Amino acid sequence: MFIDRVKLQLFAGRGGDGVVAWRREKFIPKGGPCGGDGGHGGSIFVESSHDIYALDKYRHTNVVKAKNGGQGGANNRKGKDGEERTILVPCGTLVIDPVTQMVIHDLTTHGERIEICSGGKGGKGNTTFKTPTNRAPQKATRGRAGEDKEIELELKMIADVGFVGMPNAGKSTLLSSITSHKVKIGDYPFTTLVPNLGYIQFEDYSRLTFADIPGLIEGASHNRGLGFAFLKHIERTKALIFILDGSDEICPPKEAFAILSGELAAYSKKLMNKPFLIALNKIDCEQAHANIAEFKLAYPDQQIVEISAKEELNLSNLIDAIKNIASPHYSFA
Repeated sequence: MFIDRVKLQLFAGRGGDGVVAWRREKFIPKGGPCGGDGGHGGSIFVESSHDIYALDKYRHTNVVKAKNGGQGGANNRKGKDGEERTILVPCGTLVIDPVTQMVIHDLTTHGERIEICSGGKGGKGNTTFKTPTNRAPQKATRGRAGEDKEIELELKMIADVGFVGMPNAGKSTLLSSITSHKVKIGDYPFTTLVPNLGYIQFEDYSRLTFADIPGLIEGASHNRGLGFAFLKHIERTKALIFILDGSDEICPPKEAFAILSGELAAYSKKLMNKPFLIALNKIDCEQAHANIAEFKLAYPDQQIVEISAKEELNLSNLIDAIKNIASPHYSFA
């Protein structure tokens, strides 16, 4: 199961208690106080990583706790600090306040790390309270409680290009054909039930990352079918590729494009403001020629590339067209 939203209850560690202790050494009467401070409680952090693609790890986790700080010791020994906890999440994860639904932080880059819950401070031992007028303090303080907080984590995938299309239009086949990412492919609707990511690396070591979004249907903007559970994953893309089944006689490309563009605009008008092009797929099928001619008459101003993802026809032209509308965002150079 693909998990892209979880709710967690976080508890930072409590600070360790300070202690009352006295020096006990031969020939040193009234050695004075030597109680050490307690250790700091462990804090909780959220860190983004490009090695993680979903929030599946937290599917059965509701509570995250950090370790408490250790108690201070005699001879001014400080207690051990509590072990921190780090919640690793995919790049593109939002940290949200579940009450106000305000975004606390947006983790977009690899290695970005924020403290969510601070551990409690350790208590003071009686050495701290020694003064010229109070040489034998009997006082020590307890450690403070760590912060506790409830948060929601929501993943919105980061990719350069999003594949948008009706079920069974050939999005997964295209992703497998132009990248090294292999996904489930079938001749029935809703083969893809989770978003898939793949990338192309060019000779200059730049990359284009693609997100294959599960098939949309009419009413997706009102949560029909897979609905906006996955529409949100194309909000961050730089460009969109509409993949239309040129051989479909029930819902030909002209109708499919009208439905898809309408659903995207209904979900968020910003989506249709992104640069996009149209890939008319399955040109190796006989019915495709008539449907493609009809589409060109209906949309003469749209940028169109005719392809066959299965037979790998005209894919190099498609990649060149994609590069023109979505500049690579990642480079090893």
